[in-house]
Amino acid sequence: MKRVLIISPYFPPVNTADMQRVRMSLPYYKEFGWDAEVMAVDPKYTDLPQDELLIESVPAEIKVHYIKALSKKWTTKLGFGSISYRSYRAYRQKVNLLLENEKFDLIYFSTTQFQICTLGAYWKKRFKIPYVIDMQDPWHSEYYRDKPRQQQPPKYWFSYRLNKFLEPIAMKQADGLVSVSAEYIKDIKARYPQIKHIPEATITFAAPELDFEIAARSQDKFEPLLDGGFKNIVYIGRGGMDMYKAIVPVFEALKKGVCDEPELFGKLRFYFIGTSYAPKGQAMPTILPLARQYGLGNKIIEIPDRIGYYHALVTLQQADALFIPGSDDPQYTASKIFPYLLTGKPLLAIFNAGSPALDILNEYGADHAYSYDKTPGIHEKVTDFIEKTINNKIGEPVYNKDTVEKYSARIMAKRQCDLFNLIGC
Repeated sequence: MKRVLIISPYFPPVNTADMQRVRMSLPYYKEFGWDAEVMAVDPKYTDLPQDELLIESVPAEIKVHYIKALSKKWTTKLGFGSISYRSYRAYRQKVNLLLENEKFDLIYFSTTQFQICTLGAYWKKRFKIPYVIDMQDPWHSEYYRDKPRQQQPPKYWFSYRLNKFLEPIAMKQADGLVSVSAEYIKDIKARYPQIKHIPEATITFAAPELDFEIAARSQDKFEPLLDGGFKNIVYIGRGGMDMYKAIVPVFEALKKGVCDEPELFGKLRFYFIGTSYAPKGQAMPTILPLARQYGLGNKIIEIPDRIGYYHALVTLQQADALFIPGSDDPQYTASKIFPYLLTGKPLLAIFNAGSPALDILNEYGADHAYSYDKTPGIHEKVTDFIEKTINNKIGEPVYNKDTVEKYSARIMAKRQCDLFNLIGC
């Protein structure tokens, strides 16, 4: 049995998107010949939401090493609040000690805390262990360079330059790449020709079948967020101005519907939940300001604070229909599409025409997946979806069974192991 050490700073019970691939794959790695151990930051050193139910999805036999991190209270004064900076020294020390005493065949970085990945080159040189980097998002990116300052992330000037410096340290020595988007890999290999021929795999996030079983038996633990007196269409996930192009067709359809059929559209509420990554109580709405521009302030309910993962699954199941808006970045592929598909609820999805998410939705046979920039008559299609939802005339979707299996957590784990086998010999 080969051994892989997984570097994932955030790990259950911490609720973040970038640990989901590892969490969902852990039950299956051993089946495909890999014994996995995880090196994570102790949850008490993070300030992100925690969901204790996430621990139930991690097999009891999986060994998880927890490390310390510097206090954010002090490091933020120096401008370094990220967990990657606060845990960097502890990661180096703890992994050094582990590798001095135990043999691993591969190190797998699966995180968006990319600065940690620079340790891969160090460990490879010192211990002769190859490593794989999972590109769940771009690391160094030109996406925000031409955006107005108010649309750029905090500290963009500094982070842009730092990422441009750190990325090649990790990437030039990498032995394999995994990514949710083929374009991410294409961009990286174009920047660093020396890794042009290393193994690669485009692997989306998985459909979390087991999570729905946990959610079903835990639903009484969560406060209902939806008003049962209305027809509720729900989106749960981050917001932001980069999603406005996907949301505008919906708001335009709603505005026309409210004007033409106020009684019918008075039965509808649209929810946007968990739209901010800010700490609880500090989150600011990003969708409601756009809704007010369309005079829809009383139809749109935005709850910027994030909710627990299983609370989100339960809320999706309680909705009458679901909505997923995509980013205006054509490389964007929403990891959240699989939980939405597994609910069996009617789904409206609007993405950039170049997004890989549309390919997946079309494979499933999703009837209401559109691009805001290339779908003819999109406003009429959106209006039709909304009206049928209100009138109980929209049927439950029927998806392609082969595609459902293709994107299962087990198969996604197998594809990772197939890549590992090409490297960790």
